[in-house]
Amino acid sequence: MGHQIGKAHSPSQGSQGFSPRVRASRMFSRIKNWMNTDTARLLGFAGYKAGMAHVTYVDNHPHSPTKGEVICVPVTILEVPKTKIYSIRLYGKNDRRQKVCLFEVHTDKITKDLGNRLTMPKKKKNVEELLNKAEALLGKTEDVTVTVYTMPEGIFGKKKPDIFEIKVGGKTSKEKFDFAKSVLGKDVSAKEVLKAGELVDIIAVTKGKGFQGPVKRFGVKCQPRYKSDTTRRGVASIGPDVPRKVSFKVAMPGQMGFHNRVDYKKWILKIGDNGADVNPKAGFLSYGNVAGEYIMIHGSVPGPAKRLIRMRLTVKPHRHMPTQAPEILTVSKVNK
Repeated sequence: MGHQIGKAHSPSQGSQGFSPRVRASRMFSRIKNWMNTDTARLLGFAGYKAGMAHVTYVDNHPHSPTKGEVICVPVTILEVPKTKIYSIRLYGKNDRRQKVCLFEVHTDKITKDLGNRLTMPKKKKNVEELLNKAEALLGKTEDVTVTVYTMPEGIFGKKKPDIFEIKVGGKTSKEKFDFAKSVLGKDVSAKEVLKAGELVDIIAVTKGKGFQGPVKRFGVKCQPRYKSDTTRRGVASIGPDVPRKVSFKVAMPGQMGFHNRVDYKKWILKIGDNGADVNPKAGFLSYGNVAGEYIMIHGSVPGPAKRLIRMRLTVKPHRHMPTQAPEILTVSKVNK
């Protein structure tokens, strides 16, 4: 039989998000794409994964077959301590149209926790002069971000803060810069950035499982005992003699887990102030009790307990999802 004439064949097109399966370079991911909005606000936040529970609420999804009924769903609890705005960064393009940092302004209102992560400068600079210099570069500025660090003191014994960037939304660079200047050096809580009922994208590093074989890594079927000459928990043939290379589609052993992954369109059910409302009787496994503010997210999120989970406003809005959070009736406090 001959081949079909005119049939398009592009095997390499499509999502390559799960290949190659390599280790992440650090414990939390970097966000490259952000939502475009005309509202001057921070476009993301972060928290630490405590664990999972299940809740019952009145379904308010307009297109759900269980609309108006009480349903039970699994949820993930993230503890979200306040973050402090450390600096403002202005980004533009150089002569080769590459994205570069044009200027950065640091605040002089910092806590001692940051010294556990960075080497603090001995001399203080005039922040007002630096802000004036940065404002003169707004004509070349395309993006404005703020560098923040978490204040995890008092949660699961963590002392070192985590530092990352959050993009600022707005119509113009001037509007973005004015908002960033208004929050420079201040503490920001989750309620000031996100609200219940919004959709967020979860960006995190998955649970690491080390070096694994193709049976566990890809679900390859074990070879029968009476036919296999070399191995049972492996691939029988890894390809032809010509071409003399192994395709990336062949299941091979290697790193499993600890990958950068994005979970789109996760629904925020609740943002609470008191962790006692969701703590199990004996605390969350491998975490303990949630002490302060928390975020309740519908479903599961990648990563183990205690890992930093980054959130951003979703880049793929869902027009059929309700914009209001449902009425939560009960929260399970039984240890799993």
